[in-house]
Amino acid sequence: MINALPPAVILIVGALLIPLLKGRMKQAWMLLLPIASFVNLLSIPPGSHWSFSFLGYELVLGQLDRLSLIFGYIFHLIAFITNLYALHVEDRVQNIAGLAYAGAALGVIFAGDFFTLFVFWELLTICATFLVLARRTPEAFGAGFRYFMVHVAGGLCLLAGILLHVQQTGSVAVTFLGLNGLASYLIFIGVGVNCAWPLLHTWLTDAYPASTVTGTIYLSAFTTKAAVYLLARSFAGTDALIWIGAVMAGFPIFYAVIENDLRRVLAYSLINQVGFMVVGIGIGTELAVNGAVAHAFNDILFKGLLFMTMGAVLYRTGKINATDLGGLYKSMPWTCAFCIVGAASISAFPLFSGFVSKSMVMEAAAHDNLRLVWFVLLFASAGVFHHAGIKIPFFAFFSHDSGLRCKEAPRHMLLAMGLTAFLCIFIGSFPQYLYRLLPYATDYQPYTVSHVVAQTQLLFFSALAFTLLLLSGIYPAEIRSVNVDADWFYRKGGRLFYTLSDRIFNGLNSWSDRIFVRGIPGALARFFTDPGANIQKSVAHLTAGASGERAAIDAAIERRSRLGAYPVGIGVLLAVLCLSVMSFIFFW
Repeated sequence: MINALPPAVILIVGALLIPLLKGRMKQAWMLLLPIASFVNLLSIPPGSHWSFSFLGYELVLGQLDRLSLIFGYIFHLIAFITNLYALHVEDRVQNIAGLAYAGAALGVIFAGDFFTLFVFWELLTICATFLVLARRTPEAFGAGFRYFMVHVAGGLCLLAGILLHVQQTGSVAVTFLGLNGLASYLIFIGVGVNCAWPLLHTWLTDAYPASTVTGTIYLSAFTTKAAVYLLARSFAGTDALIWIGAVMAGFPIFYAVIENDLRRVLAYSLINQVGFMVVGIGIGTELAVNGAVAHAFNDILFKGLLFMTMGAVLYRTGKINATDLGGLYKSMPWTCAFCIVGAASISAFPLFSGFVSKSMVMEAAAHDNLRLVWFVLLFASAGVFHHAGIKIPFFAFFSHDSGLRCKEAPRHMLLAMGLTAFLCIFIGSFPQYLYRLLPYATDYQPYTVSHVVAQTQLLFFSALAFTLLLLSGIYPAEIRSVNVDADWFYRKGGRLFYTLSDRIFNGLNSWSDRIFVRGIPGALARFFTDPGANIQKSVAHLTAGASGERAAIDAAIERRSRLGAYPVGIGVLLAVLCLSVMSFIFFW
């Protein structure tokens, strides 16, 4: 028996207490919660904890091993840093949703069974949706709705796979699955939605730039990385992931180059970096999985740093498009410096964090003779330096002078960015501390002469290409535009489907209402108000001639009806009909 709480509890329960606090008490509480949760995690020994039986299945709230622990460490770290960055936020929706979101991510990675995992998986969706909606703009409402619908669909796919898996195996344990049947494919696709696979990725580039300044930082850390964790846990060595990851690493570059919104550039860059992780998991060797996990750890930091710097720019200027910015190094020198650190880290400069993790995945691809994949990753490395390493700091802080003059970012934002920048440099300079946390023991040495020289050449020539393209006027101009992505198909297709469904099914509903709700019941109601008289009228009309004669017959029948005078045959006919209907119902 251990004297600790399940890893997700402290952040989720603590988030629910935020409405009771105000001012500095609330700020201190938000900083204390990740620290308390991390100390609680350190007190839990490896193994399975908090197990209980439910409907005959064993549910496990805490399954700790080296794979889950490294994700737990970085999730706590980024939760603290983001809360420090967000101390100025008075919006309780963001405060509660952000902490609960981090808690749900911890629930996913430490869940020992699929039912518990699914509950926290859906809580991730709910909290993330509120972070998008918290910006309270028409764009945010639309993006939040689409985000929720896409993830509900992915969650239903995941749930269907889980139920089939449990029915087939009788086990709910979160363990290796591989692709070996319908259940595993459904789980695979459900995880792929959260991982932002190609054609399933547009929720990310749609929702993240539409969120609040701090909401985007939370979003960049948890959903995709929780999906990467589950892929590493259940699908390591699945060949399909190699090619999915290669496409993920390559295609976002083309969108990022022409994108005007700098936070959307970073969203595409996030997909690019997750592609490296997916490739590593697909290769499945110890070196490759270590590289994928290490890169997930580092990506949370350097991508969070870049989103923080762009968030500070948006917070101070109210603008985020490249066409509206430029020259901000004069007003925000510290933010500019931290942005350059983030850019160097994501571009894998030697002595920065991206260098010591991205190279592990590429070397694993080389060891497996995946030449095409290796070249795609090499191209993706050059591309990410082009659009995230150069474009982001260049157009935000240098380029032309936009004339914007503003204050430097608030002190707490600078502290958060400074701490993250320090970690990016520290990990890049002393990678052995990160390597000790990885799932498998490794003696990998990133700082070999050949690797440092090759990477430096790649970065140098990428910078030269950017400069030459810019000076020659060939580089795509930053223009105010909306770029069409794969979401065009489901936005337009969804509208068409809704229109067709409305006309077909609502038309059928209207016809059914006229016939079966108002038509037949109305006719029967009118008939049975005076069935004897109505039967006489129907029979008499068959032999009557002119309409005047029919009117006279109807008047005579109504007079007899008021007097209660009916032919005996009418009563007999009604009795026979009633008995026939009852017999039909009984014997059928």
